[in-house]
Amino acid sequence: MRVLLLKDPKDKDSGPDPYIKELGLYGFEATLIPVLSFEFISLESLFEKLSHPECYGGLVFTSPRALEAIKICLKENSKSEAWSKSLKQRWKAKKAYVVGKATASLVEEIGLAPQGEKSGNAEKLAEFICSREKPNSSSLLFPCGALKREVLPTVLKEKGIPLESLTVYQTTQHADLQESLSSYFSQQGIPASIVFFSPSGVKFCLQHIQKLSGDSISHMKFAAIGPTTAEAMEAAGVTVSCIAENPTPQDLAAGIQRALHQQNCC
Repeated sequence: MRVLLLKDPKDKDSGPDPYIKELGLYGFEATLIPVLSFEFISLESLFEKLSHPECYGGLVFTSPRALEAIKICLKENSKSEAWSKSLKQRWKAKKAYVVGKATASLVEEIGLAPQGEKSGNAEKLAEFICSREKPNSSSLLFPCGALKREVLPTVLKEKGIPLESLTVYQTTQHADLQESLSSYFSQQGIPASIVFFSPSGVKFCLQHIQKLSGDSISHMKFAAIGPTTAEAMEAAGVTVSCIAENPTPQDLAAGIQRALHQQNCC
């Protein structure tokens, strides 16, 4: 059975995509179609803030893209040197809060120690941060995207925990998305399941999928990587058959297996 994953492939350097690999263990033939493009902005401002760890109580990351922004900053020799010489150690003494495992591994790559990776979504991460931070302490620096949800900032504000947001990337539709979807449906046919990985993915893909699948849309099982994406799917009128218990390849593959098994039993 075929599964369509609406997400970017993992970095080419780091081997096969873990979602394709995990779904393959269940006998699924998975295909990735990149949905989003990212434009990085305010990088000078980001590095300026990173240059003053004494002004902050720690860092908050809810997206791998925010770490990509930091990595782009550190490609410059002078900035990389400053990071290696002192900044990394100074930030390492502070907390680096992350929403999930993918973000955690990127935090480790820049030499910091992540906390909160089992949270899985912004709501739970906000609770985790509130249990560890005191009100009116130093601000947490939050590099984020232009489309960030307000859940985490709102919860922290209510608890009196200062958060300084800085938009470091903007999200747009991938240039090849429509063509890639058309090509997939014409060559592979209707997949057994389609997985959305973000509310933006729902926004950019759903209309094309409805058009390409026609009446067959009722035969497909729609899956979400987490509750936030599931909410966006439901708001758009999509029946969600599976929400990954945690945003990991293992939980997603197990959830899809259960959803499709139930369908076959019925």
